[in-house]
Amino acid sequence: MSSFVTVGESVLWLSLVTLLAWLLTWQVRRYAAQRLLDLPNARSSHARPTPRGGGLAIVVCFLLALAGLSVAGTLPLPLLMALLALVPLSAIGFLDDHGHVPARWRLLIQGVAAVWALWWIGGPERLDLGGQPHHIGGFGYLAGVFFIVWLLNLFNFMDGIDGIAGSETIFIAVAAAGLMTLWTTGPMAPEGCVALFLAAATAGFLIWNWPPAKIFMGDVGSGVLGFVLAVLALWSATKGSLSLAVWLILAGVFLVDATLTLVIRMWRGECWYHAHRSHAYQHAARRWGNHCPVTLGVLAINVAWLLPLAGAAVVYPQWDWLLLPMAYLPLCLVAFRLGAGQP
Repeated sequence: MSSFVTVGESVLWLSLVTLLAWLLTWQVRRYAAQRLLDLPNARSSHARPTPRGGGLAIVVCFLLALAGLSVAGTLPLPLLMALLALVPLSAIGFLDDHGHVPARWRLLIQGVAAVWALWWIGGPERLDLGGQPHHIGGFGYLAGVFFIVWLLNLFNFMDGIDGIAGSETIFIAVAAAGLMTLWTTGPMAPEGCVALFLAAATAGFLIWNWPPAKIFMGDVGSGVLGFVLAVLALWSATKGSLSLAVWLILAGVFLVDATLTLVIRMWRGECWYHAHRSHAYQHAARRWGNHCPVTLGVLAINVAWLLPLAGAAVVYPQWDWLLLPMAYLPLCLVAFRLGAGQP
């Protein structure tokens, strides 16, 4: 994983985090079965009452992993401090899982967390386009805040069927860490270590969340996953380990479905922040009558289509921002075909 441990030790620590997340999810499920039961309604994609809030196990295990990386000297203080903004995000999410928290308060916490993270990262004042750095100044801070807030809400929107948010997180995190190791940083960069531990913690939860889910992630977990991935993307972009375009390609399925659905719903005059089930993946789950084929289908698209393009963007950085629309075009067509944004 990095210079302070061997490969065998890295695998051991990652396995222990996964095991701990599995055990904690089991305990959270016992608690949630009594106090956090998600009852089916007209906007649900599930048919039976299911506990929610399992993302709490991911958060706890990931924080323990951050503490371990910090003690080992692998995690730079600015990155650690930026990531610690996940604590208030998970807290407001856990409260929202127990009872509705007004959107304005959630958005306020999200905005503060994004500003805090960018302050520690240093702000994306430079953007690589075609392998060349371009200074964007203060606009980078505004764009960075928007990017973080959108990605954490996006994961909340896309966490609507069994296994999809967890498996997407694992794919993005492992793929990004692998691309860094193979082509850019050599020995694992700090952001690569963080990404792998995020994947390990999520994997322990995913065992319980795989279709048919025995527990849902809830807001306590979904927003945190999006936040951490956004921070890692901006950190790696500022450090030159992976361009932002590579991260956008890897997250293409979620970004296209959520963004396209939002734009279409706003165009139709619908209240964009109200709960709904008009994402492309939700239409697909209803069409096939099962969550598993959709989750596996997203994984197949990720591995067979997006990962090779992300790899090409790393190897040929002069083409990265041209490969991005190439990656998104067929995803947009599929989302339109499935009825994204349509009631």
